[in-house]
Amino acid sequence: MDLGLDGKRALVLGASRGLGAACAKALAREGATVIAAARSIEDTKTWIAAEQAPVAARLTAEKLDLSDRMSVGALADRLLQDAGVDILVNNSGGPPPGAAAEIGLDMWQQQFAAMAGHVFHLTGRLLPAMLERGWGRIITITSSGIEQPIPNLALSNGLRMAVLGWSKTLAAEVAAKGVTVNLVLPGRIHTDRVDQLDGAAAAKQGMSREEIAKASQAAIPAGRYGRPEEFADAVAFIASTRASYITGIKLRVDGGMIRSV
Repeated sequence: MDLGLDGKRALVLGASRGLGAACAKALAREGATVIAAARSIEDTKTWIAAEQAPVAARLTAEKLDLSDRMSVGALADRLLQDAGVDILVNNSGGPPPGAAAEIGLDMWQQQFAAMAGHVFHLTGRLLPAMLERGWGRIITITSSGIEQPIPNLALSNGLRMAVLGWSKTLAAEVAAKGVTVNLVLPGRIHTDRVDQLDGAAAAKQGMSREEIAKASQAAIPAGRYGRPEEFADAVAFIASTRASYITGIKLRVDGGMIRSV
């Protein structure tokens, strides 16, 4: 299927590894020109160099620290000097684990800026160029925690609900102007982040990480963790011209993990 991404320009956040890197690769392989932004520009350059030459030529690494408003603003300024982007994939990564009653105000405010506030700000800066062209895709990677809160991930569960409300509101505001706004919710996709969470659960429960992972996979109808490439393929479709009538949704990519309908 031709996704119609040739000639489109995309920005993917958190693209040094994991889901962000997988999404940047998928979009570039479909013909988009992709700016892969992350704090670790060297890690990003490393995986870009490993891609086949025609794909690597469509990928550019950019420095971005989502916790720093000046860094966010500087990236927006650079992109807008060249007409902005057609596709924005917001990916803020995950905050530290912790129970709701244990997290102080400073941590809530710090994580809100990085996970929500600066994402809203960057999207707001890049949106007018999409509206002017009458075409755009805003895709935000969140978490299955907005469907079913994940134990010991209070920061993620709480802050991603703010992202959900923002995304649904924005979707309705720009739908008639050719811009779609959607959320894509990963379940247990095998990334460093999932290994980190399994390790934290193992330490808390006095078990090995392998034991935790085995139990977690057994609770997923598909019987395994997802691959980053499987998640990225879903993002690429939502970003495509084929998905022009899909907006305001939460797309779960979780192997059937969430049982709600």
